[in-house]
Amino acid sequence: MLFKELYTPFLLLFLHSSVKSLEPYDLLYENGIEAYYRNDYQMVIDSIEKALSSFSQLRHTKISCRLGCKQRYPLELTPRDWDLSFASVMLSRSACVKQCEESRLGALSRHRVSEDVKSEFHRRIPYNFLQRAYFKLNQLDEATQAAHTFFMANPEHMEVQQNLKTYQTKSDSPLVDRESHAYMEDYHTGLKLYDKEQFEQAIKHFEDALKGYFRADVDCRAMCWGPQKFDEYEYVDYKATLYEVMADHYIQILVCEHECIRELSTRPGRLSPIENFLPLHYDFLQFSYYRVGDHLKALECAKSYLLFHPEDKDVLENVSFYEGLLQDYLDPADVRPRKEAEEFIRRHRLESEIIHIAAQGLGFSYNEPDFWVTSGDRQDENRVPSVNELIDVKGLLSGKKAVLKIDRELREGGPLLYDEVKFVHNSEYLNGTQRVQLDNVISEEECQELQGVASMITLAGDGYRGKTSPHTPNEKFEGATVLNALKFGFEGRVPMKSARLFYDVSEKARKIVQSYFILNTSLYFSYTHLVCRTALHGQQDNRNDLSHPIHADNCLLDPEANECWKESPAYTYRDYSALLYLNGDFDGGEFVFTEMDAKTVTASIKPKCGRLVGFSSGGENPHGVKAVTKGQRCAVALWFTLDPMYREVERLQADEVIRSLDQDDYTQGRSEDLNINPKDEL
Repeated sequence: MLFKELYTPFLLLFLHSSVKSLEPYDLLYENGIEAYYRNDYQMVIDSIEKALSSFSQLRHTKISCRLGCKQRYPLELTPRDWDLSFASVMLSRSACVKQCEESRLGALSRHRVSEDVKSEFHRRIPYNFLQRAYFKLNQLDEATQAAHTFFMANPEHMEVQQNLKTYQTKSDSPLVDRESHAYMEDYHTGLKLYDKEQFEQAIKHFEDALKGYFRADVDCRAMCWGPQKFDEYEYVDYKATLYEVMADHYIQILVCEHECIRELSTRPGRLSPIENFLPLHYDFLQFSYYRVGDHLKALECAKSYLLFHPEDKDVLENVSFYEGLLQDYLDPADVRPRKEAEEFIRRHRLESEIIHIAAQGLGFSYNEPDFWVTSGDRQDENRVPSVNELIDVKGLLSGKKAVLKIDRELREGGPLLYDEVKFVHNSEYLNGTQRVQLDNVISEEECQELQGVASMITLAGDGYRGKTSPHTPNEKFEGATVLNALKFGFEGRVPMKSARLFYDVSEKARKIVQSYFILNTSLYFSYTHLVCRTALHGQQDNRNDLSHPIHADNCLLDPEANECWKESPAYTYRDYSALLYLNGDFDGGEFVFTEMDAKTVTASIKPKCGRLVGFSSGGENPHGVKAVTKGQRCAVALWFTLDPMYREVERLQADEVIRSLDQDDYTQGRSEDLNINPKDEL
């Protein structure tokens, strides 16, 4: 019987009929972007709409196959032969999922998508291209919906905000978020009705929001059942026992499932989840039911809330009040919290216990957030019977390391090392911390020479996996590293003297930054990039976006929470940054510092040849670049670290090349002096 169960799903793999494969959404998206730069706007619409549909179908297929196969092969372990039973179920589910997905999607290898593309779909970037394409074809209703969908996840995007206002003046189409989550919409609608004291309607929406939340939780967990990987493992050399491998993979899945709480309570484009999101459904419901006279359900919801916050004094008082109202009709002790809430919190606590045990046993670190944290007293104190205020649902990201201050002594004003370098402004003038503006770091001739190098060696999308417009569709981005420049020099495609100039000026900038900020230790290169941003012709009308959005260099800027979270995928090891400008003959492109709200500009600096801006890389220095609306803006972008473990690998290779060149020059000079052929010395 066991072998029959194992054999059947594998047989299905070979018997299923061929079906039309789902087109990979990343290829469709790439086709749409290419069409955008050809000004083929109908092709943009066709390709990106298909990409969005493919993306949705792919997710739906994965969820339905995984849940369906789990239901088809339930895990029913018995003490006898439990290991064989477990293996049988796992193998059966695996074959079932593979057969199910391949029958609907085609070859699964075609749907392996880069993290960059996944991130762009998560941030709704395709809708930015769509809204412009629809506008170009005068399809304003569709442009309005696409722009609104993008804007909901990117509320700081000034250009789309302005576009949306323009579209609305010419279109009667309602604002529709094409990617909205029904449970989140119901929750916010319930809040509005609650604020208006329309409690009957509010109850309906809060109840619908709860049902939708738990359905979304099931889907979120199913999406965790795919491939997993611990970043610190070298899988080529990975050797582990059967149980270690199973434990590693299972715990990664469990952590992913456990943190669905955060994902489901985070609004599009935000880093911070809505504070206390799930428990608040029960909190608002308990008071709403009280106001409509349903004291039994009010008590039930209040007890459900206490599962998450058992010490909440206000709700404990409400429970006592409700029990007093009901004691003549039933025993209040018979009223239990809602079953789904009890099961949810029981599973949550068990998962937490298992993860912490695994962290100790397997030797990995896991800092669990307090998923139900509330900041101080409850803001919506729903005391019976008089209080009916809304809570402040401003996001709070729990359990992450916020950047509060720089953990080293802050000094500045050290020597500039080179006579020609001119001090312009310090941190005080630039309204911030650890900031400096210098001029004459390089000469006009050196600027022109480096611009010439840039025109020959920079590649579109370099540093951004070939994406020609990583920050805005209105500009082309090109870049090159020091090592690439030296390679071009060796190949004779640029003068070696010019290639070496790139190396030398970046080293000069490093020494100046290290000296000016009076660092007690060496400053190492983390990344060096020669970059040019070019305004695209025909794309500059009514531009309000940024050439490079406001960000911090070593943490994830969260303007809504007014914090900067020092965690992956940020380059947390970067300590100082600098920009050395090569020209100023373009329109726009000013470098700006802002407050952590990413809106309040504290300093604006116009680039010009030889100008350097240096600053510490953390959340104390949010910065960005205003739109380049005409011409090309070039600069040497530099990031530094105080930790030698994170030195730039290409820079170390470039150092070797330079040492080799210097040795060759020395050998050649010595050979000429002594009239010796260098080969004769070998």
